[in-house]
Amino acid sequence: MAIVLPQSMEKSQDFSKDTELTPQEIVAELDKYIIGQKAAKKAVAIALRNRFRRRKLPPELADEIAPKNILMIGPTGVGKTEISRRLAKLTSSPFLKIEASKFTEIGYVGRDVESMIRDLVRIAVDVVKAEKIEEIREKAIRNVEEKLLDLLLPPLRKRENSLAEIDYQRFQETREKLRNQLRDGYLEERMVEIEVKEKVSPPMDIFANSGMEEIGIHIQEIIPGFLGGKSKRRKMKLREAREYLMEDEEKRLIDMDQVARLAVERVETSGIIFLDEVDKIAGRESGHGPEVSREGVQRDLLPIIEGTTVNTRYGLVRTNHILFIGAGAFHVSKPSDLIPELQGRFPIRVELTSLNKEDFVRILTEPENALIRQYKALLETEGVSVEFTEDAIDEIAEIAEKVNQDSENIGARRLHTVMEKVMEEISFEAPNIKKKNILIDREYVQKQLKDIIENQDLRRFIL
Repeated sequence: MAIVLPQSMEKSQDFSKDTELTPQEIVAELDKYIIGQKAAKKAVAIALRNRFRRRKLPPELADEIAPKNILMIGPTGVGKTEISRRLAKLTSSPFLKIEASKFTEIGYVGRDVESMIRDLVRIAVDVVKAEKIEEIREKAIRNVEEKLLDLLLPPLRKRENSLAEIDYQRFQETREKLRNQLRDGYLEERMVEIEVKEKVSPPMDIFANSGMEEIGIHIQEIIPGFLGGKSKRRKMKLREAREYLMEDEEKRLIDMDQVARLAVERVETSGIIFLDEVDKIAGRESGHGPEVSREGVQRDLLPIIEGTTVNTRYGLVRTNHILFIGAGAFHVSKPSDLIPELQGRFPIRVELTSLNKEDFVRILTEPENALIRQYKALLETEGVSVEFTEDAIDEIAEIAEKVNQDSENIGARRLHTVMEKVMEEISFEAPNIKKKNILIDREYVQKQLKDIIENQDLRRFIL
């Protein structure tokens, strides 16, 4: 990131809510969606708060303070991704989740590591653009309304006779009547003729060994009218015309240069990249097979995480202050198998614990997006009310824990497979079911899962 001026620092503080949240408040917010894992929540809360503290320092010192990247170690399904995603949503930070195993060493066919920065910038541009659209929405709606009225009642031409004033008053009265009808929705089916632009072909993507893939060239901007983009008049219903006019008005009112500048600044100061499956690239070169480029991928990742400048279609982006959160199960490999330089760039290590029956019970009931609430809400749309007894929830959690122990441990994701099997019959019959109030108890859960639980081979494949 370039040296931040005081004015820029003030703008950056508006980018996210982390200026208002203490570490304790951040953890409390994460607790609403993620059960347990206090160590990981504490680590990300401190990292986030340090960003706010850095912005309050003099620019010269702030630029020297690098983020303390975090390495989360734990089995799948225990909340690594969810903690990072909720953290970014909580603070309105640009967030990208990417698997480290998708990258290849420079010189090999495939994605290079710089593409993650370009993806993050695109996400930030979309977010900033959406915010700008909200800011100008009221003005755009007013402008579109005037344009629709012009289509329904073309403006009067200037006259120099004595009836001009009378004509103008009648015109205004008629226009106001149309305005009221338009706002009340009476004219939605009226046919109007507007000028629309033909859809332009998507941007060309350049793929090159230099790592400059996905830098789009907009042919339309170079040669207007080439490959589409010509205007033509079309007749359509007023409600359809409103969408076209609204899109044009948004393009006219939004300064995309400003959007790009703010998006790049937001990425540089608030960006979060969740680098999953880091354990898949851990390990030294073996000299044979597909593992030959693992260490090469690590060495390519190193400058991005240390801090470098990446060229994107929206400008140069410095990665010095992007927060990287690495994650992996590390069942086969271990963090020490990473090259020493990369290990040093993840100074904070947190271990996420496996989930047990008590955790599953809490996951089913406590979070704001709890699975039980999700299924109840889905069935309520069919007019079916479902209630779960405590012993039913206890049985579901116990089965999920047992299946995780007997086969692969996939953490909380096991609850989805168990719950889907429990609710399968009700979900299928819901539109035609006569009994609108259904109570699910332990016996019902055992009945639905009896055949699968008793047959170990079937359980291995189904659950």
